[in-house]
Amino acid sequence: MAEDINKEGNEEQDKSIFNRYLLLTAVLLLAACWIVVKMCITMFVEKDQWTTMAKELVRPTTTILPSRGNIYSNNMKLMATSVPRYYTYIDFKSDALQVDSFLYSKRNGVDSLSICLSRKFKDRTPAGYKAYLLRGLKSQSRQYPLVRHKISYSDFKELGQYPHFRLGRNPSGFYTKEQVQRERPFNTLAARTIGDIFGEIDSTGVTRGRNGLELQYDSLLRGKPGLKVKRRIGGRWTNVTLLEPEEGMDIRSTIDIDIQDITEKALRDMLKKIDAASGTAVVMEVATGEVKAITNLGRISEGKYNETMNHAVADETEPGSTFKVASIMVALEDGVCQPQDSVDTGNGIYMYKGQRMTDHNKNKGGYQVISVEKAIWNSSNIGVAKTILKGYEHNPTKFVEGLYRIGMAADLHLDIPGAGRPKIRRPDDSVRYWSKTTLPWMSFGYETQIPPISTLAFYNAIANGGTMVRPFFVKEIYRRGKVVRRNSPEVLISSICSQNTLHIIQGMLEGVVEKGTGKAAHSDIVRIAGKTGTAQIASGGGYRRAGHQVSFAGYFPADKPKYSCIVVIRQPRIGYPSGGTMAGGVFKEIAEKIYANRTPIRVKTMEVDSTAILLPFVKAGEKRAIENVLDELDVPVNADSARGEWVRAQMIKDKNDIQIEDITIRSGLVPSVYGMGAKDAVFLLESAGLRVSISGAGKVKSQSIPAGSRVQKGKSILITLK
Repeated sequence: MAEDINKEGNEEQDKSIFNRYLLLTAVLLLAACWIVVKMCITMFVEKDQWTTMAKELVRPTTTILPSRGNIYSNNMKLMATSVPRYYTYIDFKSDALQVDSFLYSKRNGVDSLSICLSRKFKDRTPAGYKAYLLRGLKSQSRQYPLVRHKISYSDFKELGQYPHFRLGRNPSGFYTKEQVQRERPFNTLAARTIGDIFGEIDSTGVTRGRNGLELQYDSLLRGKPGLKVKRRIGGRWTNVTLLEPEEGMDIRSTIDIDIQDITEKALRDMLKKIDAASGTAVVMEVATGEVKAITNLGRISEGKYNETMNHAVADETEPGSTFKVASIMVALEDGVCQPQDSVDTGNGIYMYKGQRMTDHNKNKGGYQVISVEKAIWNSSNIGVAKTILKGYEHNPTKFVEGLYRIGMAADLHLDIPGAGRPKIRRPDDSVRYWSKTTLPWMSFGYETQIPPISTLAFYNAIANGGTMVRPFFVKEIYRRGKVVRRNSPEVLISSICSQNTLHIIQGMLEGVVEKGTGKAAHSDIVRIAGKTGTAQIASGGGYRRAGHQVSFAGYFPADKPKYSCIVVIRQPRIGYPSGGTMAGGVFKEIAEKIYANRTPIRVKTMEVDSTAILLPFVKAGEKRAIENVLDELDVPVNADSARGEWVRAQMIKDKNDIQIEDITIRSGLVPSVYGMGAKDAVFLLESAGLRVSISGAGKVKSQSIPAGSRVQKGKSILITLK
């Protein structure tokens, strides 16, 4: 009986629980149905209402501009960096423009604005600015220029606080168009090789390279834009990044700033002295092919020269007598001649197939009978032409094939746009006519076109034991400070000729400088080997009126070549055109100054005046680097008070040592970079979030934003070096 009672109790309990589950399920189903109904109402009935509300809380996406990568020299000196610049406008036809406020407000009207603009730009009086702005208002222009020139980011932010403009974008009508300007701290140094960019930001939100390395490596330098949107959060508009921008990569070029400066100055001085139209000079490291300096100066006005065209890589011109070395190398390789073979040059005038060929000393009776070696020393057109005719008059194809074999027509695959290519015609050439006189005239550098850098690559191979390497301009590519690509020396031809021929040619090139037409390039400081060249410039199918091109190609030191160099000068107006005195003079100055600057001085072995206080001037910078240098110089250092990574050095003459003190670096504050070199200063300021532009060279003497100021991310700062 008890068991039946218990059984009935359990059944009642189970039934109660089941009913509760049914009730809960029903409630959940009703809630789900309510949610679905609400969703449908929101999606279909209240769609427009919620869409409008969302638009009021979120503004359209805008592009985040990536920073274009920097270009550095081989020794990591900044050669090109980007700074923002702005064109300023007023939209006087804006629907939101507060005309009454603009005309009559004492605080935000045209009178107050005109005073501020006049004080800022100093190009108009307050009355002048007022009249100018009222003309814009009357014209109802949608794009009325506020100032005619571009302004910096800091100026742009300052204008935003001026009367009327501080009302905001729509009420004031004030707006800007941003451009990116490329700044080069070393001004014109290697300007055409570094290149330019288009200032306008294109539709994809990036800048584009126009020429030079800026164009060649544009896809790496420009980066990728990001996206941001403004959302209303907690009653305030906040920038929300949707896609982070990808900053452009940095490039480390092969250019050595010191060698570049030496090369450009030497060339510029000579161009001014002889009043030439233009000039080119290139210095290359023999073993690697790294281009250490390249300058292309053209006359922009009387007595003034600037980088206008990259003649060194683009010009396809007749090289003149520097080509004679290639001709004789081919003849030596083919057994056509030996250095001491005689050749009769006569009185300096030779008729061949009805065409008159001359030597430069024809007015002095010519060279008469000379050796092949002396034909190179004295740059005899007749001597070289007769040698080549002796061996190839009936088989010119063999001569041309020899030129190709030694690399004169090699495609250098230069990592720079707009590069020309050697054009050496063949007897069966259907495009470039092979005449009955082409062979002899080609032998001394006419009727063929060779860019200067190709000639240099050939002479560099002579200096490099016969190995031709590819000239190149970019050493490394960095992403966020890490190397992602490294260019290594590339061999184009392992041996342009036999070692016997090579030694003969090397001896001839030394003889040119010591005994021949290159005497002006002789130096008591460094041994130079090279070849002069003087050629008439072709124009309109003739050579009479276009002037001359003079050149010198060679290497130094002659016994242990480190650098090769070519100098080409076009259309000198003053003096007799001479590859020796003009181009050779530039070559000599470049070689001597590079050699002097690169000759190591062993400080520890030098005798020191015991009474003298010898303390070097020390730039502020990284503590470890400063201590290492001073330790190498055996200069006592007091670093007891320095605990940080960045320090400033002070000379203590009484104690004959150098005191090192910490530079305070605080997050969110502009650091002091006074006394630093450009590299350290740029690193610190960019790490703080600033955009850096540089003026001058040396140590930082001033910074446009005072140390200790609050950092405004992306703001431009100018550092002046002296």
